[in-house]
Amino acid sequence: MTPFGARLRELRAARGVALKDMAAALGVTPTYLSALEHGRRGRPNWGFVQRVIQYFNIIWDDAEELLRLADLSHPRIIVDTAGLSPTATRLANRLARTITTLDEAELAAIDAVLDGAQRRARG
Repeated sequence: MTPFGARLRELRAARGVALKDMAAALGVTPTYLSALEHGRRGRPNWGFVQRVIQYFNIIWDDAEELLRLADLSHPRIIVDTAGLSPTATRLANRLARTITTLDEAELAAIDAVLDGAQRRARG
């Protein structure tokens, strides 16, 4: 499941909306919506996310968060380490091989390190 798919499912469940009803309102098939929720489809496009925002009447920070989650929800990532250090290439390969063995606490710790690096890069 992707971060966007998990949030979409939470929104739908909290409002008691059936998958087929939401799919019809958004102009997609229930199969597509289910695949999106379960991470079997790639990151949704901006237009689809906007339709979800309108459908649920999501505003401001929550809308921005949904867009951010959509951006972070591509289930198959390619990491190009060409031109980076050997350490960066090793890390990318190790993460690709071991991510399925990490528990939620370990994933959260790695995510926190990346958040710190992103904050430092923004200055």
